[in-house]
Amino acid sequence: MKRWGDLSQDTTDHLSAGAVLDQAELAVVVTDRFSNVLYWNPFAEQLFGRPGYAHGRDDTISISIMERDHPLGVELAKHVLKGNVWEGTFDVVRHDGTLIYVRAQAVPMRHTSGSVTGIVITAREAMKSNEREKDRFGLLERIGERLAGSLYVEETLNRVAEMLVPQFADHCFIELMEGERLVRKVSTHVGGFQPPADSWKPVGAEVRYPIGHFADSALRRQETILVEDFSQVSYPSLSEGAARVDGEVGVTSAIVAPLCARGESLGLMYLSMSNLTDRRSPHYDAFDRDFVGAIATRVAIAVDNALLFEEERHTAESFQKHLLPRELPKLDGLEIAVRYLPAAPLSSHGQGIQTQVGGDWYDVIPLSAGRVGIVIGDVEGRGAKAAAVMGQLRAALRAFAQDDKPPADILARLDEWTRILASPEEDDYGADVTSPPIVTCQYMVYDAWSRELSFANAGHSPPLLIVDGSVTELDIGDVGKPLGVRATGVHADLVYKEETRVLPPGATLLLYTDGLVDRRPHRESGTPSRDLEAAVRVLCDEISKIADEDVERIADAATKAVPGEIDDDMAILVVRSGGGELEFEESDYPAQPIMVGEARRMARNAFARWNIPEEKGELACLLVSEVVTNVVLHAASASAPRRELVLDGPPLPFDESWDFPDLEVDLDLDLGREGIAALNAAADPEKKFTLRLRRGGESIWVEVFDQDLRLPRIRSAGENDEGGRGLYLVDQLARRWGSRPTPDGKAVWFEIPVGGR
Repeated sequence: MKRWGDLSQDTTDHLSAGAVLDQAELAVVVTDRFSNVLYWNPFAEQLFGRPGYAHGRDDTISISIMERDHPLGVELAKHVLKGNVWEGTFDVVRHDGTLIYVRAQAVPMRHTSGSVTGIVITAREAMKSNEREKDRFGLLERIGERLAGSLYVEETLNRVAEMLVPQFADHCFIELMEGERLVRKVSTHVGGFQPPADSWKPVGAEVRYPIGHFADSALRRQETILVEDFSQVSYPSLSEGAARVDGEVGVTSAIVAPLCARGESLGLMYLSMSNLTDRRSPHYDAFDRDFVGAIATRVAIAVDNALLFEEERHTAESFQKHLLPRELPKLDGLEIAVRYLPAAPLSSHGQGIQTQVGGDWYDVIPLSAGRVGIVIGDVEGRGAKAAAVMGQLRAALRAFAQDDKPPADILARLDEWTRILASPEEDDYGADVTSPPIVTCQYMVYDAWSRELSFANAGHSPPLLIVDGSVTELDIGDVGKPLGVRATGVHADLVYKEETRVLPPGATLLLYTDGLVDRRPHRESGTPSRDLEAAVRVLCDEISKIADEDVERIADAATKAVPGEIDDDMAILVVRSGGGELEFEESDYPAQPIMVGEARRMARNAFARWNIPEEKGELACLLVSEVVTNVVLHAASASAPRRELVLDGPPLPFDESWDFPDLEVDLDLDLGREGIAALNAAADPEKKFTLRLRRGGESIWVEVFDQDLRLPRIRSAGENDEGGRGLYLVDQLARRWGSRPTPDGKAVWFEIPVGGR
């Protein structure tokens, strides 16, 4: 018996150098000093994809090494021929065109004398080497760069899929949690492959992985799961259709990674390979699993940031939306269109979520007798503070506007309110350094029946006036200071001046904030920024091309007229006066009780011509009588008990009533003929009142003008009082009513809806 370790002759023959090299799973290439190939083993032919390669015909550089790595071949030869060892990686293109990484080590081949006579190169595919890690980490870095530039969930997920398919996977699914549901957000496949209907779940569908499925395990255990070879394992399928397609495309391997951020599971990222592509290896391994886990971590952070951004953006936009009018009122004689666009998003600005909201606003405020207040304004700065100031100013302006005072008076009151909004501040010495917000505002009042436009301006850009296709800026003689910046000691009445224009039929006004014209040039254009005057000219030129279009078309065109990126939020308000004449009646009467019946008769005739329903017409006539009677009694010098009204102004020297509700039915019933005669005798023959009736599409308005400056308000009448209920009756039966000062006195008005109850 031979000793342990003794070899037979057959075994010794098989251990020859040639036999070992022929069977080694390692490429061995031997060259001379001039890099001519003297020998390479069968595995080298397989690795380099050159079967039957003839030795000695060329140097090692021609053994499929890519041209960009030829300098490495020269460096290898120089380094090794000096007696050193070289190690590195080559990019190799095989004969069939596939690209691989080859990790090589080269050592000197020495003669028995010690001289270097050639080079011995050993090589293997760099699948398990550090070079593969470098390639994977390079991909990871590129994914991180692309994710950093996205703030929207859908965009973020699509960028991930673009990076992974087809470079790393043939199929990519990404699903996110929506409450308790897992919803598919991405379904991307190699080569434009589209799964048949009723197979793999489409985008937007809820995905329910069965218990025991590897994706379910990944989600529940929050760890990355690798399925290296589907031919060796079996998992439950989502559906028969999904299992059928898995077999048709030949799914070979898969990795599922949970998307976790801040301790919460956001969803899953599912990657798989199939027979749709001819890959070097159709299976993932543990290294790939760790790599996908690292990608999933970055994706989860990016998705979490995007979700937070979208939530904050939604909050900001909802905040802004609810600060602006939710819907515009229907107004007679006016067409209206509005637009609001928030500031540039965070990805363009880098200034935080506050860039999504700003202080720009518009408003349309119904006033007395069909008149309308038109507002455009801009609070300096951006962010939640600017939006909050805007909301308070808009609410204050709407309240002030209900007083129906001239626009200059409204801006004066708004200026005072702006100063009140400022947070008190003191310097180190205790001095008041409070800085009110700076606000520009344009306030207009338009009367569609007279086409009269009155306005006052507080430092705001003048609106564009479009008449017969011509677009110009509205001529404003006196542009006041922005709200909150007038000098101390200068009363606001001296700063804001009222002006009046009469608009021709069909005229259009385009009111806007500076965000419309103050834009940054596109980054790729390289063009310098325009000054505001040039931008306004561009705006006028573009609007003139579609001046005859409807207001919605003009509003759309205005938002796109000035090239560049939106640098600030912007508001646009387009109003067009109607082309037709609106119906109205107006008559002057002496302020005498006998004229009450005449006023009522005029109203009845007008309502009949306008085809007002009889019930509504009678109601309106009743209220006409109430208001006219009170005007007449207030104008008379005869005293009467005053129980209902408290008038603005100095105390009256006598106790009188502005309301005598029964007078309009039959004057004789209350005062008798002698009392009426006494009132007529006591009445001032120079005092007059004016009755104005207006017909709108859905309402009729009644106005009564007189020369008294005092404004009425309702007071409760006692149960035993014979009068004092007239204005209460008006308040109960009219849709709206009120009073406003006029240059010559006051106007009392009310509105009656034409249709409905």
